[in-house]
Amino acid sequence: MTDLVLALDVGGTKIAGAVVERGGVVRRAVRVGTPLGAAEQTWDAVASVVDEVLRGEAVAGVGIASAGPVDADAGTVSPINVPGWRGFPLRERVAAVVPGVPVELAGDGPCMALGEHWLGAGRGSRFMLGLVVSTGVGGGLVLGGRPFGGRTGNAGHIGHVVVEPDGEPCACGGRGCAETVAGGPRMVAWARRQGWQAPDDADAAVLAAAAGAGEDIPKAAFERAGRAVGLAIAATAAVVDLDLAVVGGGVAQAGELLFDPIRQVVADHCGLSYLDGLRVEPARLGGRAGLVGAAALVLG
Repeated sequence: MTDLVLALDVGGTKIAGAVVERGGVVRRAVRVGTPLGAAEQTWDAVASVVDEVLRGEAVAGVGIASAGPVDADAGTVSPINVPGWRGFPLRERVAAVVPGVPVELAGDGPCMALGEHWLGAGRGSRFMLGLVVSTGVGGGLVLGGRPFGGRTGNAGHIGHVVVEPDGEPCACGGRGCAETVAGGPRMVAWARRQGWQAPDDADAAVLAAAAGAGEDIPKAAFERAGRAVGLAIAATAAVVDLDLAVVGGGVAQAGELLFDPIRQVVADHCGLSYLDGLRVEPARLGGRAGLVGAAALVLG
């Protein structure tokens, strides 16, 4: 029996796949952009990644990290940032192209948290929140040293903690979610509304570069985003008694531009005695975290 597993990480920006060894070593990784057209077009991209990664090699199972919401029992996904997929039977589809092995499905936030807890910044933590701050804001929980998915597998979806009750409408149907403030495209849109002049294709990386160069509006965008993330962490910590929050994703690559306001807000709002020592740390696995966590679904 092989010790290799196939890991997939499907999000609104990218579809990644890799063969992962039992010790968590990621090899033969492939990454493509997510086509956001018809459901079958997005699925075809997933299938092509599976083919390119496997190259006919046998694996012991498949772990899938998907943008959510997910229905872990039904094996379906309805990612907010993949509009063509609503109740899409992702586990069944993958099982059809990789037959005869177990196929496990979880949200990309929980998989990021699981990966970081296993091999990254969360090693040794027992009560941890993992966050992905990227196109959207996702998250997952490790409680008592074990992944906690809740009733449907979506526990820890911190991007939809409300941080501005009268804020912008969110794609989830709510208003003022952390994602509406700290998601990369939302940050860029807010900066433009404040008068930031940037190329039409400017993204969060361009915004970060401008902030790093001292431009006031981009700096304010990161301050605002960090505050939103910090408030969401503080609220979650008070509910589930955390000792650590690990923050990754593309927006988090801006470093202290984002982490300084997050840590300040957490310090300001976590005054309860049981939250003494709550730490906020950058993720260490980068883009591998979701793949490592997806593999861990199979490897245990």
